[in-house]
Amino acid sequence: MLLLWVSVVAASALAAPAPGARGWRRGAPAAPNVVLVVSDAFDGRLTFHPGSQVVKLPFVNFMKAHGTSFLNAYTNSPVCCPSRAAIWSGLFTHLTESWNNFKGLDPNYTTWMDVMEKHGYRTQKFGKLDYTSGHHSISNRVEAWTRDVAFLLRQEGRPMVKLLPSKTKVRVMEKDWKNTDSAINWLRKEAVNFTEPFVLYLGLNLPHPYPSPSSGENFGASTFQTSLYWLEKVSYDAITIPNWSPLSEMHPIDYYSSYTKNCTGKFTEKEVQDIRAFYYAMCAETDAMLGEIISALHQLDLLQETVVIYTSDHGELAMEHRQFYKMSMYEASAHVPLLIMGPGIEANLQVSNVVSLVDIYPTMLDIAGIPVPQNLSGYSLLPLSSETFKNEQKLQDLRPPWILSEFHGCNANASTYMLRTKQWKYIAYSDGASVSPQLFDLSSDPDELTNIALKFPEITYSLDQKLRSIINYPQVSASVHQYNKEQFTKWKESLGQNYSNVIANLRWHQDWLKEPRKYESAIGEWLNHTDTKLLKQ
Repeated sequence: MLLLWVSVVAASALAAPAPGARGWRRGAPAAPNVVLVVSDAFDGRLTFHPGSQVVKLPFVNFMKAHGTSFLNAYTNSPVCCPSRAAIWSGLFTHLTESWNNFKGLDPNYTTWMDVMEKHGYRTQKFGKLDYTSGHHSISNRVEAWTRDVAFLLRQEGRPMVKLLPSKTKVRVMEKDWKNTDSAINWLRKEAVNFTEPFVLYLGLNLPHPYPSPSSGENFGASTFQTSLYWLEKVSYDAITIPNWSPLSEMHPIDYYSSYTKNCTGKFTEKEVQDIRAFYYAMCAETDAMLGEIISALHQLDLLQETVVIYTSDHGELAMEHRQFYKMSMYEASAHVPLLIMGPGIEANLQVSNVVSLVDIYPTMLDIAGIPVPQNLSGYSLLPLSSETFKNEQKLQDLRPPWILSEFHGCNANASTYMLRTKQWKYIAYSDGASVSPQLFDLSSDPDELTNIALKFPEITYSLDQKLRSIINYPQVSASVHQYNKEQFTKWKESLGQNYSNVIANLRWHQDWLKEPRKYESAIGEWLNHTDTKLLKQ
């Protein structure tokens, strides 16, 4: 089906006028339609070589061929709710104070969709939103609040894989497919008849791992689940088995993350390969849903007048750095896909500039021809993807040569800050002194296996000073520390019983039940301790 209409779409797309253009087709809206598809946990490196060789992603490839792909796009926080808060607000995480998966934007926050609706766009959204609050358990909340406590507890079950018995099952993630169907029905029954431009949002849960059964030794685990239909889209021979540092040599934050994610035990090469293969298969299913949207737009004769954007809230480690999930600044977790195609968007263009998800907000307004507020953290992506902007110096002047990402939730026992430039990735923690930073040269060490912060102190210092000029990160860390204590105390007091009994039934109960008094004592010390070092920053 795809091959039959590629040439037709290509011709019309190349001839289409720029976003915001008026009067370019009789009866057409004054500005282009916009469709934004946001998946969950999609490793952005899969959208370009060599990662793209491991799994067949025909519609990602279609968008690359007929639009612009951003090779260095990053999340502003490698976890669902804070990341999505950045997408919908255009603001960095410390500005929205979306510290974890259940503290996001105020429900009344003015999003880019609200602004576009005010300016005449017809709007609709389907699927996963999670930018005001995510649907997360008490266990997840307590784990986030107590990350500053001096104890080590497994917060996850060991990652699993599950192959469905039906070899031909296509719709594995039924909820996502249902939301995709709803979006397509809306296009067919309503959007196609609009005289005004429309903006459609579709949020997918895939390729996020599935919750595992809540019993037994895998209580609280996550399962990479797929069918043989999707697994056949994966090239096992192309799957790389990540190199792991010995546990004794891991950075302390990495060790904490690996332990809490239950990944410090032994894994066979086959287990690691299967986790990665099943994850890639889930990415293939995600690509198919994106394809359904693109195909529907084509069938309805809307594709040539619609800007389509695909991205994800964060990536998936899939056993890189001895971890799964996200909550990390490593590439697999923080690097996201970002593809744009449509009228005025240059075809087959690869942009190497560093960009991030806060750029979505100003881009949406720019596409619609709406003035972009000056207080946003992001910048429109159109100058990088438009045929009319090709002067490299002008492009450099339009946006800073860095992006910021930060993380304050569970599975990492210190607030984490990443400054990414063209060559360097600098990661600072907590107050900048109590935990050693990390520095990676991604041009020579793309797998981020060698921390060179001590080897190049001048570069480390310079990047740290730049980071501090963007965000007073010791002060932000202190605010999050205080927030965690306040929230945990409120929760503990609301129980009206011994909070330890409640924790003993959460997903970290296996460790907790071995020495509950020890862990209660550690929490007591944490609550009674005032971190004057952080507060003075």
